Amino acid sequence: MAPLFQFAIDRGGTFTDIWAKCPNGKIRVLKLLSMDPQNYLDAPREGIRRIIKQETGTEMSPDDLIDPDVIEWIRMGTTVATNALLERKGERMALVITKGFRDLLHIGNQSRPKIFDLEIRTLDQLYEDVIEVEERLVLHQEKCEIAKQTQMGIGKTKEKVEIWEDVNQTKLRSDLQKLLDKGIQSLAVVLMHSYTYSKHEEEVGQIAIDMGFKQVSLSSDVMPMVRIVPRGYTASADAYLTPCIKK
Repeated sequence: MAPLFQFAIDRGGTFTDIWAKCPNGKIRVLKLLSMDPQNYLDAPREGIRRIIKQETGTEMSPDDLIDPDVIEWIRMGTTVATNALLERKGERMALVITKGFRDLLHIGNQSRPKIFDLEIRTLDQLYEDVIEVEERLVLHQEKCEIAKQTQMGIGKTKEKVEIWEDVNQTKLRSDLQKLLDKGIQSLAVVLMHSYTYSKHEEEVGQIAIDMGFKQVSLSSDVMPMVRIVPRGYTASADAYLTPCIKK
């Protein structure tokens, strides 16, 4: 097979750096502004276009499609998510959590770098709003003396789960619509015990997608771990940053 173009690209918040190995073995390096809408819509694509045009003499305008047959591979790294997180420029998003736990991620796990400080400063949360889902799962305990008629389920970890309360879809739809009315289109869904029994999260997620939410990050999908606090943090970060990366 004849040699093709190879591209390695670092798409930063300010500049995009393109390294290219041309079919004749020549190495090209190009730096572009990551955001320059007056001249191009996408910096990595523009860098690829310019190098191919200059090396092959093929006429291509910024709006023309690039023939992928002349490219062997493209590898791209980005600090877009890191910058968006540090500068708090991620997507507007809301937390969807089991009723009674709306402040759980704000409270966190109480770990702090200086345990004897009298003034505790907590970090701002990524989510803009919180809605509570009327649903409840409880891990089955053989010695539990609470007499309650419940459905039983088996989780992914083979643990028995008691379904004390199904998802209240009517209330959920009403609350989700209020978020849409505010312009929020990204959600982090974090429900109790979803690491093992994810059906309630999946139900909430499907309803949200059907209603028009663009990004729905289920904690059971993003990070299915036992502890809900770090699971919730990770799902929140995913909902906050994924739309930026997709853009």
